[in-house]
Amino acid sequence: MRLLLFVSILLLAIPLLKAQSTAVKFADSEMKRFPEAWQLDHGKRLYFGYSQGLGCLAMLKVWKQTNDKKYLDYVIDWADTIINDQGEIHKYKVETYNIDYINPGKVLFDVYKETGDEKYKLAMDRLIDQLKHHPRTHEGAFWHKLIYQHQVWLDGLYMGAPFYAEYAVTFNHPEMLDDAINQFIVCAKHTYDEESGLFYHAWDESKKQKWANKETGQSPNFWGRSIGWWFMALVDVMDYVPEEHPQRPALVKMINQVAEGLLKYQDKTGLWYQVIDLGDRDGNYLEASASSMYMYGYAKAVNKGYIDKKYKKVALDAYKGLMDHLIVENEDGTLTLTKCCAVAGLGGNPYRDGSFEYYVNERIRDNDAKATGPFIMGCLELEK
Repeated sequence: MRLLLFVSILLLAIPLLKAQSTAVKFADSEMKRFPEAWQLDHGKRLYFGYSQGLGCLAMLKVWKQTNDKKYLDYVIDWADTIINDQGEIHKYKVETYNIDYINPGKVLFDVYKETGDEKYKLAMDRLIDQLKHHPRTHEGAFWHKLIYQHQVWLDGLYMGAPFYAEYAVTFNHPEMLDDAINQFIVCAKHTYDEESGLFYHAWDESKKQKWANKETGQSPNFWGRSIGWWFMALVDVMDYVPEEHPQRPALVKMINQVAEGLLKYQDKTGLWYQVIDLGDRDGNYLEASASSMYMYGYAKAVNKGYIDKKYKKVALDAYKGLMDHLIVENEDGTLTLTKCCAVAGLGGNPYRDGSFEYYVNERIRDNDAKATGPFIMGCLELEK
């Protein structure tokens, strides 16, 4: 019996140890592909983009787990280039009230702490000032962008809320933490679907968008990555919510809703589809960013005790699926992550209607930072 238990523990430990080495190898691959951090996500110009922010956040996590300063330096070099001595952010346009601009601010907490350079605090203050004036729904949820009026997208919760909460805790603004948590309360109220156990990509309070259900305001489909953004936002914001906060149980309940809902749609490969609940329809495909985000969400939620330990296997199955089906080792020893949805949204011009056909026909590419960042972070969580 003891031998059987030892073998079981050993079999579980082997992929976990491999996961950390995979994270480091993939981070090194990204740095080789993109020698400067603004190039992450195939960037063509210096930009304070949410994808670059996500990729740099993953690099900071590798630095913290390995103590190798090259990952920190990679991020600091980007921050130093894009933020001037007055804390002004290159190409940042506050007047667009774009929630995506907030996401790269997450890396500035560590950069500020490590460098002591006041310009990073000034830059964070600018982002907070945007949130102070950002347009909202009647219940206080941030619009996704000024051009997407009355709309709340799951994507936006990841972009804005964890930064908002970390700033609130770091600089002692408890009212901001309450506001950050309210973003989840309002979003869940209008996007959760009890029948499927999933969350719709977006909600239009005005119900005027062509993609919006005329009765509920919800978008028509369950897009894999949008639920990934939501899952990551939930487990990340919890880092800043005290045990005694009255809304903490509501957030834990949401995390359990996501964990339970996604499990029903996990493919036998361990992966998930682009349109998560329609895996049997022609044109759908097993998608890298959603699968990586779920791996991260499950692994971190188990590690933090938000969900049952049985879900660790779901994360391990996702890791195995990614390694077996979507990771390619190149001749130069670097790793490539394939089948990444490049972008998807709603509305705009040309108009994106949120249909199944729309989601499955958006561009697919390799090494999209919206997949590679969560892949690195998920591998690191599996090792903890």
